[in-house]
Amino acid sequence: MTETANASPSRRIVVPGVVVTVVAGVAGYIVADQSDAAKPASTSAPAGSGGGGTGGGTGGGGGAAALAREADVAADSGVILGDLVLTRNAAGAVQGFSAVCTHQGCTVNAVSDGRIRCPCHGSAFDTRTGAPVAGPAKTPLPPVAVTVRDGEVFRA
Repeated sequence: MTETANASPSRRIVVPGVVVTVVAGVAGYIVADQSDAAKPASTSAPAGSGGGGTGGGTGGGGGAAALAREADVAADSGVILGDLVLTRNAAGAVQGFSAVCTHQGCTVNAVSDGRIRCPCHGSAFDTRTGAPVAGPAKTPLPPVAVTVRDGEVFRA
């Protein structure tokens, strides 16, 4: 008796499978590399921040430009300015947090309903504390010192 069934797959099956896998991997890499959602946060200063420095003193002094008007930062919401998120705490004071998600470094893209949201993996942070409230992030957003002077918000 001759045996016609072979236990291992033939090259006619394996080679096309390997080619398809490699091509799909390269295509996936190219698409992911071009995606804005997967890119880490920019290290450039937000517009109007006076170059991203500390302002040369307290109270936003040193001629630094205002980041925003205090009235622009609504309760349970906020404003994203480059690498900074401005929100209001329970007492109504404006506060700042890093806009870089602590999960994998994506930049948050929305602030609403008491949450700062990251588009990459669904993390969300409390607008009053920066603490993670949803998604894979386990670490709070780092606070950024800001101060309000004459109705305008400055980096402290």
